[in-house]
Amino acid sequence: MAPAKSTPGSSDARRSLGRQGEALAAEYLISQGYQILERNVRTLYGEIDLIACQPAGAPGVRSATLVFVEVKTRSSSAYGYPEESVTTSKQIHLIQSAQAYLQDHPEKAGDWRIDVIAVRISRSGGKPEIKHFENAVH
Repeated sequence: MAPAKSTPGSSDARRSLGRQGEALAAEYLISQGYQILERNVRTLYGEIDLIACQPAGAPGVRSATLVFVEVKTRSSSAYGYPEESVTTSKQIHLIQSAQAYLQDHPEKAGDWRIDVIAVRISRSGGKPEIKHFENAVH
């Protein structure tokens, strides 16, 4: 029996799109001078897509900053822009996940923030659009 094909709305297709968006977000952060520390970290409160370090000396950054990154990826605007899907409930889970991570890794305590990276990937194969929202969740 042949495996089922992924249709655009299937969970396999969404997972694949999400992985693609996370890879693009990581490449973008690296190009901006960040170091990717971990990917897809699970906590009791949810998953953290990327954990990065923004080094001291970057514009407006006095000391190295631990950055928890939520990546949202869309291939169309039918359901709105990717960044619009970070609901109040999701923001609470992101804060709880970051705090749980810091409790489990006290050696990484210090300055930290939560960013959102919105990725729009065109189905027609155009260049992906990446928007970085620093300190997007308080």
